[in-house]
Amino acid sequence: MLAITASILFNLVATFVFPSNKRLSEQEAMLSLLFDLCQLVLLLYLTGGLSNPFVLLILAPVTIAATALTLYATIVLCLTALAMISLLSFFHYPLTKTTGEVMELPGLFVAGMWVALAIGILFLAIYARRVAVEMFSMSQALSATQMALAREHQLTALGGVVAAAAHEMGTPLATIKLTSAEIASELQDGSELKEDVILIQDQVDRLSQILRDMGRIGKDDLMLKNAPITAIIHEAAEPHENRGKELIFMVNGKLEEQVVNEIPIVPRHPEIIHGLRNLVQNAVDFSSEIVLIDVTWDEKYVRIMVGDDGEGYPFDLLDRLGDPFISTRNKQQPAGETSEAYQGMGLGLFIAKTLLERSKAEVTFANAASDTNRMAQHYGILDPRLRGAIVDVRWKRVDFERNMEEMHAALGPNQHIKIFP
Repeated sequence: MLAITASILFNLVATFVFPSNKRLSEQEAMLSLLFDLCQLVLLLYLTGGLSNPFVLLILAPVTIAATALTLYATIVLCLTALAMISLLSFFHYPLTKTTGEVMELPGLFVAGMWVALAIGILFLAIYARRVAVEMFSMSQALSATQMALAREHQLTALGGVVAAAAHEMGTPLATIKLTSAEIASELQDGSELKEDVILIQDQVDRLSQILRDMGRIGKDDLMLKNAPITAIIHEAAEPHENRGKELIFMVNGKLEEQVVNEIPIVPRHPEIIHGLRNLVQNAVDFSSEIVLIDVTWDEKYVRIMVGDDGEGYPFDLLDRLGDPFISTRNKQQPAGETSEAYQGMGLGLFIAKTLLERSKAEVTFANAASDTNRMAQHYGILDPRLRGAIVDVRWKRVDFERNMEEMHAALGPNQHIKIFP
């Protein structure tokens, strides 16, 4: 009666004293679970101890703590539960029938129940804690991916807005330029008013140049949505071209400038650009001197290989690459630096893999030192300078590329911005 009454009073206070939208703090939640555990142990103490089949309920507070609370609270609940089942195995009131017969399990069964409960408490706590941590890490990584993708969409939309603004502002700027030129021709040389008019013309020229720099292509230029695969690779790698590492661009195993055949036109999706940019950034971060980017295609597939001459991926983590917050490689430090090696967290690779897979790509990670034969089957003779990590991105051509003839017919000539006639 005491244990049950305490539970009733506890729930009444929680219901009527605190508002329904109150959020428990970490300590309050831990104390609440400790109260439930103590109440359950008291009831079990009065009803047979570990012989009571309802002793299994001891696992509930521990599992909830491991799922929802911090590691400290989980450890406290686990130790408390282990201590209490140990006490219950020695101290308890036995179950008694109305006839006075005592129902007591043999000591071997009680010991087995204690071992089973102890294993269950530790296993469920560790397993539930690991699942909760991985779910939290995944949600954080997905949030970062969404932010990166939203940023790319905003930049793409901003480019179109700037190009449209430049196109629309061309006519008023031309009018100002023409009117100021006519006014200047009617004013006397050396007058202050003519100097002001000339200053207006200079500022108009400056503004037109700014618009040209901000919007390099017209607002109706379909290259905003489609581009050659090599142009997309250059756009993705552009922020990392001046970081002290040599970026080598190859097409079908040859230097890009040596290729004269027609290059596939593909959709210019922000997911593809940002995903490739993360792969190039990772290669530049961990390379010694060079980063090789090779694009190949045939009738079935379009592939992009990003490789470097660094130390490669750790073999024990090779199968887990692409998961968030997986430490990968030691960053190459410039000569003379004594700082500790940087450990990658794997978030960049996770974002890259997630974004590229949204575009129906298959992303595989390998090391040139161990997978030379397999990679050589895809790319011919693998560059001997590649001895580090290799990322292979492959799309089915039917999913990745539009029909060449339809694309050229749709594109037509670019419509350039014309500020002045």
